Amino acid sequence: MNGPGIQLTLAPELRLFAPPSRRAERVPTATDGASSLGHVVESAGVPLTEVGRLLVDGREVPVSYVPQDGQSVEVFGVDRPQRVPGAPLRFLLDVHLGTLARRLRLLGVDAAYENEDIGDPALATRSAAERRVLLSRDRGLLRRREIFAGAYVYSDNPDDQLRDILGRFAPALAPWTRCTACNGPLREADKESVGDRLEHGTHRSYDVFAQCTECERVYWRGAHHARLERIVDEALLEFGTAESGTV
Repeated sequence: MNGPGIQLTLAPELRLFAPPSRRAERVPTATDGASSLGHVVESAGVPLTEVGRLLVDGREVPVSYVPQDGQSVEVFGVDRPQRVPGAPLRFLLDVHLGTLARRLRLLGVDAAYENEDIGDPALATRSAAERRVLLSRDRGLLRRREIFAGAYVYSDNPDDQLRDILGRFAPALAPWTRCTACNGPLREADKESVGDRLEHGTHRSYDVFAQCTECERVYWRGAHHARLERIVDEALLEFGTAESGTV
């Protein structure tokens, strides 16, 4: 771009997307005089999924606004908690976010996940078809126009990822109600109905079970329950109360 010049200021949390040389306040930025402000912001490296208000000379404008020579543009991050109109809040995670998907499911959050890399076009199409918020660390994927909604996952640490998504979207939590393997709902199950799926030691040692209504996987409070309970308790302590679960 080598047309009219604007002064572009990115919110501090958005500057990580820009090249190091363009992370200061009021960066001189050339435009072509015809492209929308959304295009200019994306050209600066920022996915529009991460953009909240846009101010031009102090006045709020839409992403379709075409900036003019000499104007000052401020780009803010999304407000938290972020509201996603148009569908119940549910998520779709790319292949690199399996641990985050399982933890969201543990908390009862609807989180679809692909175990294999089905490709960006297929992920974007599924996001649109099922009206799911696409979570990814792939900026290119989040720039695809066909996605229903999206969010960049800022950390590669699962604890921080979970905290980030819960803080950003404030989903309703219902721990122990969703299958961590397939995302299906759980129901209470008696020992007799699931006995043929249990090893002898498990059958002898445990009495409380739940079963997925879709993949039929059986759950009980086994050796890993304390670790999972810690994840649940920390999420509830920071992000609110929950509906009762089944396990």
